[in-house]
Amino acid sequence: MTSTLTAVDTPEIQGVPAQRSRASRPVLTRRPVVRFRRSPADLALCAALLTAIMVVQGWNIADYPALSDDEGTYLAQAWSVQQGTGLAHYTYWYDHPPVGWMQIAALTWIPSLFSPDSMTVGTMRIAMLVVSAASAVLLYVLARRLWLPRWAAGLAMALFGLSPLSVVLQREIFLDNIAVMWMLLAFCLAASPSRHLWHHFGAGIAAATSVLSKETMLLLLPALLITMWRHSHRDTRKFAITGAITACALIGLSYPLFALLKGELLPGAGHVSLWDGITYQMSRPGSGFLFDPGSGSYGVLQSWLYYDRVLPIGGLAGALLLLATWRWSVTARALAGPALAVATLALVAMRPSGYLPAMYVVQALPFLALVLAGGAASVTHAALRKGRRPDERQITRGIRLTVTAVLMATAAAYVVPRWYDGNHTALTADANAPYRHAAAWMATEVPEPAKTRVLVDDALWLDLVHAGYEPGLGAIWFYKADLDPAVTKTMPGGWRDLDYVVASPTVRRDAVDLPNVKAALEHSTAVATFGDGEDRIEIRRITGGDR
Repeated sequence: MTSTLTAVDTPEIQGVPAQRSRASRPVLTRRPVVRFRRSPADLALCAALLTAIMVVQGWNIADYPALSDDEGTYLAQAWSVQQGTGLAHYTYWYDHPPVGWMQIAALTWIPSLFSPDSMTVGTMRIAMLVVSAASAVLLYVLARRLWLPRWAAGLAMALFGLSPLSVVLQREIFLDNIAVMWMLLAFCLAASPSRHLWHHFGAGIAAATSVLSKETMLLLLPALLITMWRHSHRDTRKFAITGAITACALIGLSYPLFALLKGELLPGAGHVSLWDGITYQMSRPGSGFLFDPGSGSYGVLQSWLYYDRVLPIGGLAGALLLLATWRWSVTARALAGPALAVATLALVAMRPSGYLPAMYVVQALPFLALVLAGGAASVTHAALRKGRRPDERQITRGIRLTVTAVLMATAAAYVVPRWYDGNHTALTADANAPYRHAAAWMATEVPEPAKTRVLVDDALWLDLVHAGYEPGLGAIWFYKADLDPAVTKTMPGGWRDLDYVVASPTVRRDAVDLPNVKAALEHSTAVATFGDGEDRIEIRRITGGDR
């Protein structure tokens, strides 16, 4: 699968130690290339880990974690692509490039053919297992191409796929998961041991696809270029880098070209624009400083650490250590790209003025796992390295083995119980019973769904469409009641033109800034409630005005 490099010290000449100069630093010798597909040991280890990851991530996938409005939005947009009605279930306003949910549409196309009514968020999460499987295998390949030993590559794959944080977030229908898969492919091509030019061109294409799946992947392009620089041949490096950048830029420019051809590149009367979409994303209210206990970013950080402290903290520490020692460590130089990716994402997350979404960490997960496994490999290599003299080998070998075994046992004793608790929750808890009950009530208790208008969040939007509510005008994504002119013009009476509001936690939280939604909640009465506390879902019938 890859060529591996070994540190070789400058030999002593006639018993006199060589001078410690630049020439005497560890150099890299290349071993014969071992192809992944021809390595039974690599194939067996990767297959065993992949099976474990798929079982853990797939078990109870529809019931945990709780459905999110973002998942519903992306799946509803994918449904619209499948139906041939457009790039979104409402006016497409360039909030994100559409390539991400077009891929979701492709992943959910086959199951939707057999059972159209089952195309809801919970069941369609199964499609994300395909993405998780591809990402896990690509990470293993990348680890081996970055010269990590087999056991360290397996460790990286296990950290990435079995961490409770990964299990929870990789189950969800997020554009970030799809973008990460493409970026890992780009890194694998950039680190190809064959060094063919088409591999680097392919890396540029894969990187562009990643960015068009989720635009924040732009942050990782410098780390990709560093990896490509280190793994390209010096004689063809300028062609490889130029070709990769050109391929990435040309494909990336297809997005603004699409907007230009539609006459929606710049703002204007009566239409949306790419410029407005970018302006909105860049001007979103900041979440505050990451370590300020009163900020939204701090709450997001705590939600990550609630599931797992090992991968985020250990991976960040490993990345900083690798960047600090890259001049002296072979492993640090090999992992310079992934370490830079982790550092870049961490710095952006700490911006006091930036907006930090909960799924942001998804982009860092594979690189956190990679640098943490690389750090473990570096420490193990240093602990087990043979001494120069026979007597040193005999005396210190046993001590080093003992210390290494103690460190590994301590790490396992800390990690395993915490991961067991987090993954046990993911495999057994049912966080979506209120959503299922609310969807069933709206399908069976409302006399004429086709003539009923309901405000609902996108996590339940497709459920109502399958139950017979008119897409867009009967089942209304609650944001659109205030923010989409195409919807508001069908509601001349505002909240009075509605029949029900399905008040999920998302609807109640965001209603503060949405006048029509807020008024609908104030002029309605709960007729059914599912769940309790902040996570409850209330079905509220409009009672004020002329009703």
